[in-house]
Amino acid sequence: MTAQILPDIASHATAHDLPLDWVGMGAIALPVLLLGQRINARADAGVSLDNGGSRGIHMSRLYLALQILEHRPLTPALLQQVLDDFLASHDGLSETAYLSLRGEVLLQRPALVSALAGWKSYPFEVHARQDRRGFHVELQLTLAYSSTCPCSAALARQLIQRRFVEDFADQALDHERLLAWLGSTQGILATPHSQRSHATLRVRLEKGADDLPLLELLDAAERALGTAVQTAVKRADEQAFALTNGQNLMFCEDAARRLHQALGQQPRLQAFTVRVVHAESLHAHDAQAESHWQRGESPLSAPWLGFGDSPRLGSA
Repeated sequence: MTAQILPDIASHATAHDLPLDWVGMGAIALPVLLLGQRINARADAGVSLDNGGSRGIHMSRLYLALQILEHRPLTPALLQQVLDDFLASHDGLSETAYLSLRGEVLLQRPALVSALAGWKSYPFEVHARQDRRGFHVELQLTLAYSSTCPCSAALARQLIQRRFVEDFADQALDHERLLAWLGSTQGILATPHSQRSHATLRVRLEKGADDLPLLELLDAAERALGTAVQTAVKRADEQAFALTNGQNLMFCEDAARRLHQALGQQPRLQAFTVRVVHAESLHAHDAQAESHWQRGESPLSAPWLGFGDSPRLGSA
């Protein structure tokens, strides 16, 4: 019996000679290996369709090329190999290949004082592009922290000072009475407001980078902020956290500047964007700040440093 040849409609010519910037698949379920963990990731895989006379691309070839990511740790070299396979399987059709991965990595973080520790989840994205100009990789990370408003702290201190004057005016200070006053809501009648805040870091790695510095960037960011959210705590840890917040007052502008300076000290970065969001507890809106940096004098090129949902990367 003669094997039947199955039709390949995608290889047929189209009536419209029109190239397309990106064609592919989104939200592909895919396990990847990162920081020694097998992570449930989602992938967007695609190529440009530069041959405008072709009906379409071969999506199954892209899908099969992703399988190598299941078995080897995620590195820039591995990402480049996948994109090279994308282009090799679309020779004559495509000149640019794209791959985006997103998921969450779990890291165990120690408590501030006690011997406790717990797991924190950090959302991440990896964006890679291969074209005639070369290979580019970007890494995006999101982390949570606490921010105490400096203005609110100053207003709370003023109220405490007023109450002190009212309660101790023209009186000799008694140590025991003053100590009790400081430990009561009568004395410390106001506290500053704080909020859970989030920072998003987006970095472009220098060409030739041999790894994805996810852990290094997270550690540097949390050190710069000083008030990363905690996991398992005892009362001593909670007290230490209150002390850290009280000595570490931050507007969103302060947080953005701290993160900018911290990333500026990291090696192997070609560019970065920082965005911070303070989910206000006083207002019904958020306070936000952004900062950008790129090596060299050429201007930043949107949308690659933006925070949209596009699976493609802009020009370098």
